[in-house]
Parts: sequence; C-alpha cells; structure tokens
Amino acid sequence: MCGRFSRRMTTEEIAESFEAGQILCDLEPSYNVAPSQDVVAIINGEDKKLVTFKWGLIPYWSKDPSVGYKMINARAESISEKPSFKLPLKSKRCLIIADGFYEWRKEQGNKIPMFFHLKSHKPFGFAGLYDNWTSIDGEKISTCTIITTDANELMKQIHYRMPVILPKEKESIWIDSNIHDIDILLPILKPYDSNLMEMYEVSRFVNSPKNNSKECIQPIQLFSNKPAF
Repeated sequence: MCGRFSRRMTTEEIAESFEAGQILCDLEPSYNVAPSQDVVAIINGEDKKLVTFKWGLIPYWSKDPSVGYKMINARAESISEKPSFKLPLKSKRCLIIADGFYEWRKEQGNKIPMFFHLKSHKPFGFAGLYDNWTSIDGEKISTCTIITTDANELMKQIHYRMPVILPKEKESIWIDSNIHDIDILLPILKPYDSNLMEMYEVSRFVNSPKNNSKECIQPIQLFSNKPAF
C-alpha cells in the first residue's frame, strides 16, 4: 500500500521536470504527505497540466464524501472491475508527483518507518486515478487515489504491496486522454525495478502527519545525532 510520501520540489520545479505546460496549483513542498491532504498531480489535455487533488478518491456518484478516507489506494488487479475505479481508469488518469514514500517494518511488536526512493534521487509519478465530486450544496472536490501492485524484491522485505511508480517512458501513455483500452493500460501497472531503488530507516518523527520537515526523510543515524525536539 501507500499511506505516506514526500514531495520536496516546488510546483515550478515539478512543471520543469515533467514538462508541464500549465501550472494550475501552488503547493508548498512536503516531507510527509498524508491521506486527505492536497497532492500535486499531472493530467493531460491539449497540454500537460499541473493540478491539485485531495488524496482519497470520492466517486462522482457517491452520496457520502467520507468514503474517500477508505480509497487512498486502488489495487491494480481489480481497478477495471471496481465501480469506483473502472470509469476513471478509462478517462481520468494522472501522475501523482513524489520523490519518495514511507512504509513501516514490523519488528518485535514495533513499527519502524522506512523511506523508499529512486537511486537517482529524481522525482517520479505514481500511477493515479481521479474523479470530480459535487455535494448537494454545489461544493466541488477533485480527489485521487494511488494505484498499488505486488511488491518488488526490495519492497518485499517490508510489505507485500507497493505503489505503482511509472517509468518515464510510460508516463505519457498513462495520462494520454485518447487511450481508453485497458489492454494497453493495465500492463503498465507493474512493480518498479528494485535495482533502481533504495531504502533506509528514518525516525519515528515521521509517524505524526503534523511533523513535516526534512527531519522526516533523514536516515536514522543522522537524526539520532540531532538535539531532542
């Protein structure tokens, strides 16, 4: 699964890195993005657009917006069948921008936070789906979910699932609004090459979503040498 991640770049830097022509959001960098918070995503139209979604998908037909808290992730194996995901799969796909994510290792009754990132230290896009929901009062909310798949060899040491990180050459296919064929889309949703990733232990400081600073991603050895908070 994926329940927390980092995004250290500014929106301008993200737009440059992913060649987005339109910047329609302005979010500050975050070291500890949590469900229900706003995320930066890229969608496609005539040009790549940088937009903001709330993390936790609310289907357009839902009567209860709280369902979003249960849909921060979508399993790749079933998105073409689940009512909440099968329509967005065909027409509302996005890249959710990150540069690392957290997962917790279980050890003797404790949960140890681990940080995963690319060896290149470059940002990447999670495969995501989005939808637009309108309340009975006319309030409009755009929300998203991160797609997960089987863990790669690195991730298997910690958890059996991982978020889908799209290789650069697959990003344009995923967000192409002219592609609706699930036989083209589903094969993209594979575990990322573990040889291109690294992980390390971080402090339990990251456990609280209220903590949002560079200390969240520091290796535990560096964090331990800092003064107590």
